[in-house]
Amino acid sequence: MSRSHTAMTFAPPVMEARRWLDGVVHPADRPLLNVSQAAPVDPPPPALCDAMADIIRTDPSVHLYGPVLGMPALRAEVARQWTASYGGTVAPDQVAITSGCNQAFAAAIAALCAQDDEVILPVPYYFNHRMWLDMVGVRTVALGVGPDMVPRAQDAAALITPRTRAIALVSPNNPCGVEYPAATLRDFADLARAHGIALIVDETYRDFDSRSDAPHALFTAPDWDETLIQLYSFSKAYRLTGHRVGAVIANPTLLAEMEKFLDAVTICPNQLGQKAALWGMQHLGNWLAGERLEILARRAAIADNFPKLAAQGWKLLGCGAYFAYVQHPFALSSADLAPRLVHESGILLLPGTMFMPDDVPGGDTQLRIAFANIDATGISVLFDRLAKLQL
Repeated sequence: MSRSHTAMTFAPPVMEARRWLDGVVHPADRPLLNVSQAAPVDPPPPALCDAMADIIRTDPSVHLYGPVLGMPALRAEVARQWTASYGGTVAPDQVAITSGCNQAFAAAIAALCAQDDEVILPVPYYFNHRMWLDMVGVRTVALGVGPDMVPRAQDAAALITPRTRAIALVSPNNPCGVEYPAATLRDFADLARAHGIALIVDETYRDFDSRSDAPHALFTAPDWDETLIQLYSFSKAYRLTGHRVGAVIANPTLLAEMEKFLDAVTICPNQLGQKAALWGMQHLGNWLAGERLEILARRAAIADNFPKLAAQGWKLLGCGAYFAYVQHPFALSSADLAPRLVHESGILLLPGTMFMPDDVPGGDTQLRIAFANIDATGISVLFDRLAKLQL
């Protein structure tokens, strides 16, 4: 018997890691430090909660189906703000709203790829990207990165075949946290354009980039939408994870193809989530700037505390946005080390093996720390616990 599409990939890593907590009791003097998931657990800010409550009470349309490609006002606001922040031109018909950024990726792949096509992913990769490619019969082609955890376009060039349909990048990166230089993204865009393939750039964490200027100039090219597909998530910016609101910015013709997929899967994005995202974009600029500064302070706390581990042979491979990606010094594989940390240190994090293909070395020595829900004090405690490990 043939296997189902879902049987072609692995179990969801975050859900698998949560099962490591089953039956484990954490003492009061050593509560669990959960640094496994890159999503805020706090509710939206009070002003946004109040706005959402008013919307539910006063706007009957929030309970109905809406346009498949999203609410026109939200698409227009994204276009306006993207044009202002990136220095290029983005039109409303080049924007679609999706039920989260994962769905934006799935829709893009559905519009680009057929069975047995190929997509190039830098490794370590965002595991949900690999999972979706597996489930639709698209081959993941692993692209190695340098010691700075940044991929090189010249390395990707050697991997392109007649079946290659796209290169997919994430910046700031998940899981490594690194911010890809503008020149790196330009090189990838030039490579993709030369080969007539798409460049997918997932910028879920763009609001927490340490750079004050635009992270790249890809939108300034007059024909940017012939190559570039950008993905975005409102979940991280406005704490709307449960409302599932994302975006894809691309060529209108390609969005029309994505519309077929989106209509068959969800019909339309969550209406309340879309209206909340629009309200956030229009009213929470200063608040979001403060959230960015807090994440940058946590990033600084990682650097300040890492000497505790460096003295024992740990290495900080990348840090930024919500993530620190580290290399541990133990002979034990990270796949075995991570579950042990739950019991021995009260720490839940993800092993590098969850972000790497089985045939690519390196993941067994790597760990991802997601610090979206742990402040500078918690980061210090986390590193103190890791420094006490005796294996």
